[in-house]
Amino acid sequence: MGRQKRETDLQILPSEAREHRLMLGEMTDSEVVQASLDGDARAFGELVRRYDKRLLNFVYRTIGDRDRGQDLVQETFVRVYRHLHRFDQTKKFSTWIYTIASNLAKNELRNRSRNPLVLFQTLKKNWDADHRPLEWEDTQYKPDDLFRKRHLRAKVEQAVEQLPEHHRVVFVLREMEGKTYEEIADITGCNLGTVKSRLNRARNKFAHIIAPLIE
Repeated sequence: MGRQKRETDLQILPSEAREHRLMLGEMTDSEVVQASLDGDARAFGELVRRYDKRLLNFVYRTIGDRDRGQDLVQETFVRVYRHLHRFDQTKKFSTWIYTIASNLAKNELRNRSRNPLVLFQTLKKNWDADHRPLEWEDTQYKPDDLFRKRHLRAKVEQAVEQLPEHHRVVFVLREMEGKTYEEIADITGCNLGTVKSRLNRARNKFAHIIAPLIE
């Protein structure tokens, strides 16, 4: 569906703009970054298209609030835009942008823990969301199968939210985002030994939390 929409969007663009966007889509992250630094007005939009949804999933799973997650992703892109000229292009762009998003998410969790009103509002918002009717948008699944799938996903997210902050970040990056140990070390600023230790503890804690939820 996403690919079909993108192709439709491309069809309505002027020929020159369409070709330019296709060209950007075939570039590596590093090449798109350089194009943006060189003054290509559309290049930064390509970076946003590549990372917007991925970062939102990561931040949402870390802080448990999708609306606030969208704000933090927006702030991530603002900071990337402002400091793009400082990016070390010998490094991976994905690691750099995840590091910025991760730091914003961790700050959000710390601020929330210090503000009982914010915590209550977040919990109430999530409680209200849990009472919305299920939407059966994917017709290839039977309702019972889709319900079980969503139920399990909800339980997984519930268990992840109970992990300590430093465990939660490495768990989400590894188990939900598929990042390597080296990438997680770069993103969190920890050495490999600490990453592996935290991940091992996070996995054990997660298994302990999730077990009674899915019985």
